[in-house]
Order: sequence, then structure tokens, then C-alpha cells
Amino acid sequence: MKIAVSACGQDLESMVDARFGRCGHFVVVDTETGECRAVNNGINLNSAQGAGIQSARNISTQGVAAVITGHCGPKAFRVLRAAGIKVYPGGGGSVGDAVAKFKQGLLEEAQTADVEGHWS
Repeated sequence: MKIAVSACGQDLESMVDARFGRCGHFVVVDTETGECRAVNNGINLNSAQGAGIQSARNISTQGVAAVITGHCGPKAFRVLRAAGIKVYPGGGGSVGDAVAKFKQGLLEEAQTADVEGHWS
């Protein structure tokens, strides 16, 4: 299964970014093979509006089944859900730590957005 983690950097040692739509990168990890690659999200980092929606659309093209992030707003959440992508908020520590928690079943799937839009 492929998952995406909102990240401050481009690898497993990077910290999880609390912001979904305005994260610098997504690290896409194949939980079966351990292969990972970075997806640049810089175009949405300083976007005036719509960062969450655009980030959700972009990550939906990466073939992921789930997203781990710190927080996810309502518009991004709806786009991810419509694409069949599960959201796991509350990710902290490194990307590698978050992936390990996911694989161990320690992260709880969100049923709704956990922040209002336009928070920082």
C-alpha cells in the first residue's frame, strides 16, 4: 500500500509537517517494499487560497490509499475522501516514525476534518 506523509523535508528522517495543504513536501512510502520518494508541494506553500484543495488533488494522482498529516481542513478532507484516500491526522515526529505507527495500527482514521479552513 502506498501512503503519503506531509513533510518538512524529502525523506524518512524529515519531520511530519502539521499542515497538509501548505506542507513543503509529501513523502510517498510503499509500506510493503519500503520504497519512498518525495513529491514537491512548494507551489501550494505560499498560495493565497485553495492550498488544501490543490494539495489534495495533487496527492490523489500519486496512487496513495492514505495520508498521514498533522491536521487536515474541511475542503482538503472532502477532496481526499472523494478520491478514496483515508486521512490519519495527528502524525508527529519523523516521517519514518509516522509510517511505523501506521503499520502498527496505532493511528486512528479521521472521520472528519480536525481544523477549520485557513488555519496556520
